Amino acid sequence: MKYIDIHAHVNFKAFKEDGDEVIRRALDNDTWLVNVGSQYSTSKRAVEIAHEYEEGVFAIVGLHPIHLEEAYHDDEEIGGEGFSTHGEIFKKEDYLELLKDPKVVGIGECGLDYYHGSREIFEKQKIIFREHVALSKETGKALMIHARNSPENKEMNAYQDILEIVKEFPGVKGVSHCFGGSVRDMQGFIDLGFYVSFSGNITYKWKIGFPNYEEIIKATPLDKILNDTDSPYLAPVPYRGKRNEPVYVREIVKKIAEIKGLPESEVAEAIVANAKRLFGI
Repeated sequence: MKYIDIHAHVNFKAFKEDGDEVIRRALDNDTWLVNVGSQYSTSKRAVEIAHEYEEGVFAIVGLHPIHLEEAYHDDEEIGGEGFSTHGEIFKKEDYLELLKDPKVVGIGECGLDYYHGSREIFEKQKIIFREHVALSKETGKALMIHARNSPENKEMNAYQDILEIVKEFPGVKGVSHCFGGSVRDMQGFIDLGFYVSFSGNITYKWKIGFPNYEEIIKATPLDKILNDTDSPYLAPVPYRGKRNEPVYVREIVKKIAEIKGLPESEVAEAIVANAKRLFGI
């Protein structure tokens, strides 16, 4: 492989009709991928998909924080077709069974999402996130972390709250995917031995109030950088506005290389090496 997308959702309904075509297009273009679950059903589907391919396709299983309550998430919030969540109960035994599968390389996506909700649901998210981190400690599987701050309440920082919880479990490993924090937040993950992963939004024109990705990426050591598409969301330029897919991950590599002033091949090789080291693939 020349590229790897460490966080895709070809296990989601957006790819119901052509998921195999999308995956084979990635594999034919030297791109491996990891499908990530957001609840039990999509986690189980990610495992099933991984077994449909001899190599190059893996799974991560877990419960996304927004799936802990009933809510509707519109296209403006998620950058894609809206959907409803129904409030799933985290059943450790079910996820432990999935984690026994050799195609499963991590736990998640899990973490904290402060985009909307109440203090009560945020506290519930922390409880369930701790259970995921405990699973990581128990199984040795890497954490796939989701973090999102509130657009209004700047005093709440999902990244720093996640770091405080992770510190309770020395030795766990993982990555903060689709990183959207600050340089300080990034450094907090690096200090714990974690990686940070950048997505298609690093190719978008910067706006006031959004992360300064040029500053963040310049400050992030190359041996701690990963990349993900978060397909079907956040398609990079020049595909912005279209359904995202794993083969587009090379546009993210290209942007990271541009920002760091390095050859694209060097960045691609480093990211592949980082992914192999973190996930044991």
